[in-house]
Amino acid sequence: MTDIFLEGGRALIGTEIVEASLSLSGTDIVDIGGSRGRARLAIDARNLLVLPGIVDLHGDAFERQMMPRAGVDFPIDVALADSDRQAISNGITTVFHATTCSWEPGLRSAGNARGLMEAIERQRPQFAADTRFHLRHETYNLDAEDEIAQWLGEGRVDLFAFNDHMDGTVADMAKPRKRNRMVERTGLSSEDFDGLVDRVVSRAADVPASVSRLAAAARAAEVRMLSHDDATPAMRQEFRELGAGIAEFPINEETARAAASHGDAIVYGAPNVVRGGSHTGWTKASDMIAKGLCSVLASDYYYPAQLLAAFRLAADGVVPLTAAWDLVSAGPARATGLTDRGILAQGRRADILLVDDTMPLRPRLIAVISGGKLVHLTDASRLLAAVTAPREAVVAA
Repeated sequence: MTDIFLEGGRALIGTEIVEASLSLSGTDIVDIGGSRGRARLAIDARNLLVLPGIVDLHGDAFERQMMPRAGVDFPIDVALADSDRQAISNGITTVFHATTCSWEPGLRSAGNARGLMEAIERQRPQFAADTRFHLRHETYNLDAEDEIAQWLGEGRVDLFAFNDHMDGTVADMAKPRKRNRMVERTGLSSEDFDGLVDRVVSRAADVPASVSRLAAAARAAEVRMLSHDDATPAMRQEFRELGAGIAEFPINEETARAAASHGDAIVYGAPNVVRGGSHTGWTKASDMIAKGLCSVLASDYYYPAQLLAAFRLAADGVVPLTAAWDLVSAGPARATGLTDRGILAQGRRADILLVDDTMPLRPRLIAVISGGKLVHLTDASRLLAAVTAPREAVVAA
């Protein structure tokens, strides 16, 4: 692997942005503030921000590459390769593909989740981003319990979330547009979809025990757990007691405060910040951030959102850029237990972004380094001349 030297950027070191050069060797940062030495590859980082790579603990935009239109499928390997390029080109160097395992057939079925997990495992060495599997279990998918427990025990799941969208599904059955979208996603006829929902809802009494068993399996496997769309402090407490220390998208301030009071990680969607509010009409993420009730911003359904959100928070005066960047890098790294990344420090993983922030609301990525490899470059003029290797002396005959 080629050693890399980043010369003279404005680097986020600790909680401050300071002028510093960085030396990278192998997969790690080996020095901050030193000279180029014998690094064969050097990049001029002057007038650029040098930031830790983005960690995305919940991104499902890959679904659009798998099914760009309802009923139009593309091979999983093609979709994942394209998603990797999209993630890297938006500064995401660690990506957890948030894969729904639902009672629905089609895009979000258990079979599709299995195929995604297996494809990630096969393709992982080819990806530029460090790619991981975040399993989003729909709690009414009782038939998948045994298989999921097996995956957890085999160490194939990196994050495990409990989702319950059944109330919303039942409510949306009366809304033609949303109903049609759900039916198209499953590939079922309208009548068959109605029958499936009725059968799934009829097993509601079995759900709590299944959740408890799967939480025990996740704890035994030491897999971090999330609860999704917590609606009340009591709901958050129930999941916390099961070992789910991450509150993903709590839907009101009361629940977010209850999570914060117990030291839970709190996740909101970066698109919420970029768009100025939730597309569902729920909690406004920037308000939660201003109140100290958010520790992680995830890409959710739009890979560019984390980069844009951090700079918008700073431009709007919600928090300084250093604190905003913590929400997309160090914060999610802490929440997921990845202690080797999220900050620029000697011995940490070399996941690094070079960003032109001339236009504050439209940051432009110049280069992305992932695990010590230069994987994205938009301005070749930033490459500095290579160090010439010394010639061996020629001994006269």
